[in-house]
Amino acid sequence: MKRFWFIFFAGFLLVLGACSGYKYNTTRVQHLDFTQYKTYGWLPPVDSLSKNYFNNDIARENILSAANHELEAMGLTYSKENPDLLFRYIPIVNNKSKMVYGHSGWGWGGPWGYSPWWGFGWRMGHSYPVGKERVRYAHLIIEARDRQTNSVIWQARGSGQIKTPEDAINNLPKVVQGIFKEYPLD
Repeated sequence: MKRFWFIFFAGFLLVLGACSGYKYNTTRVQHLDFTQYKTYGWLPPVDSLSKNYFNNDIARENILSAANHELEAMGLTYSKENPDLLFRYIPIVNNKSKMVYGHSGWGWGGPWGYSPWWGFGWRMGHSYPVGKERVRYAHLIIEARDRQTNSVIWQARGSGQIKTPEDAINNLPKVVQGIFKEYPLD
């Protein structure tokens, strides 16, 4: 029985972990040897047409210091003069609508926790839409440009729902770290 509860709670924690946090996506030039790049520099950030959550000194410092830390840990060296790569970040915050659902029939199956259709255990009843709520999503895009060709060779994005501007800014180092996990280390 202890084993059952351990597995149940471990699964429950996994589900909770999967419901929160940021998602990461990346794209790159295929068949490009990224080990040829040894130095990097920064281009000015791109102004976005979204809310200005990240248009302040704290956000800029959080992004740049976390990114510099990650890049140096990968073996790249910062250079103001003729770097191999030029990085730029693009912050976006936008509002979206999300459906809100109502539920019926939550609980244990039939009397005494048993149902002939569901067996023993917890079951979910029917859900139905009851309305929409507005939520904010933050996206941080970081791209790398080859200085010689001036073309984007890598781009990654971290996206997640945010509650407050302060939470969005304070989470930036974690988001930057997740983005650079996507960087190709061929």
